[in-house]
Amino acid sequence: MPARFTPKVVTANALLEGDAIWYTAQGTWTRDMAEAELFTDEAHADLRLLQAKARASEIAGAYLADAQMGADGPEPVHFREAFRTRGPSNYAHGKQVETPPRT
Repeated sequence: MPARFTPKVVTANALLEGDAIWYTAQGTWTRDMAEAELFTDEAHADLRLLQAKARASEIAGAYLADAQMGADGPEPVHFREAFRTRGPSNYAHGKQVETPPRT
């Protein structure tokens, strides 16, 4: 029996800046995971992932990441995705300075 599909978002890295980005319902990229489109249907998630991957001139490494609906929009389920929402880890800059982490 196949595993049950769990909610997902499409995520990637911005090609030029390297920032973690998420795909929105409008077909644009955002640096705020809470603005991402949350998929509860596997076929729809796969279709949107293919659409995102077709934009190779803008992004690198698109994939489906587990997520859950939070009070403000999709939120990470796993540590890796929570870590990516905070920006690069080599020193405090960008999102790490501008926005306190969500808890």
